[in-house]
Amino acid sequence: MTENSIRIAQTISVGDGHPLLLISGPCVIESEDLCVQVAQNLKAISAKLGVNYVFKASFDKANRTSAASYRGPGLERGLEILKAVKEKCDVPVLTDIHDVSQVNTVAEVVDILQIPAFLCRQTDLLRAAGESEKAVNIKKGQFMAPQQMAPAIEKVRQTGNKNVFLTERGHTFGYGNLVVDMRSLVIMRSLGVPVVFDASHSVQLPGGQGNSSGGQNEFIPYLSRAAAAVGIDGLFLECHPNPAEAKSDGPNSVTLESVEEITQTAQKIHELVRERKTN
Repeated sequence: MTENSIRIAQTISVGDGHPLLLISGPCVIESEDLCVQVAQNLKAISAKLGVNYVFKASFDKANRTSAASYRGPGLERGLEILKAVKEKCDVPVLTDIHDVSQVNTVAEVVDILQIPAFLCRQTDLLRAAGESEKAVNIKKGQFMAPQQMAPAIEKVRQTGNKNVFLTERGHTFGYGNLVVDMRSLVIMRSLGVPVVFDASHSVQLPGGQGNSSGGQNEFIPYLSRAAAAVGIDGLFLECHPNPAEAKSDGPNSVTLESVEEITQTAQKIHELVRERKTN
C-alpha cells in the first residue's frame, strides 16, 4: 500500500504517521451558538483523546428528500457562522460545496472543501475545488464502486492540488438502505489517498421517514469499530446536543457524550492496527 499523507489545514495532516482525524459537527448549521457549543466540546474531547479535530457543518443541504425540509441559513450567513467558529474555537472547518460559483467564496473561509456524494463525478466542481488550493474531501457516491473513485482523485490532482482524500458513506441498492462493504476502505486507500469513514451517513435510511431520511444511529459504534480495524485515517460523525431535535439527519447523529466513547474506541483500534502494520 502506498504512503498516504496530506496536509488538510495549516497545522493538521492526515494519513500515515499522523493521529486519527475526527470530522464532526451538526449536519446543518442551525445557529452560531449551537455550532460554537459543539465545536468547543469536540475540540476538548479530541485534545483529551489525542486525535486531530475538524469542525463540520453545512450552510445548505441542497439534497433534501422534501422541498419543505430545512436546508440551512444559506451561503452568506452560513459562512459568517463558520468564520465565527474558526475564530472563537480555533479549529479548522469543513463544509459542502454544490456549485462552481460557490468555490472561491467558500474557500476564503473554510479549510476543507467537501464534495457531496451525489456530486463526486462532477468534473468542473472537482477541478474548481482543486484550483482553490484548499484540501478537498470527496465523498464516495452511493452508486460508485470504490475503485471508480480514482478518476475523481485525478481530476483534483490535475490542478496541482495533492491534498485530496476520500470518505466512505456506504452503497445503496435501493429500498431505502445503505450497506458498507469494508473492503472499499482498503481499495480506496490503495489509490494513494487517506480514507475517512463516515459512520453517520452509513447508517442513514434514505427517505425512510417518507418526507425525510431515517437512520439507525445505534449501529454507529459497531461500524466505527469495524472500520478502524480495517484501517482508516479518519472518522466522520454527525453530532448534535439533542439528535431528536436536529433539523437535519437527527436519526443518524450522535450525542456529544457518544462522540467521545466512539472516538476513543476507534483511536485505540487505530493505534493497534498501525502498530501491527509497522512491525
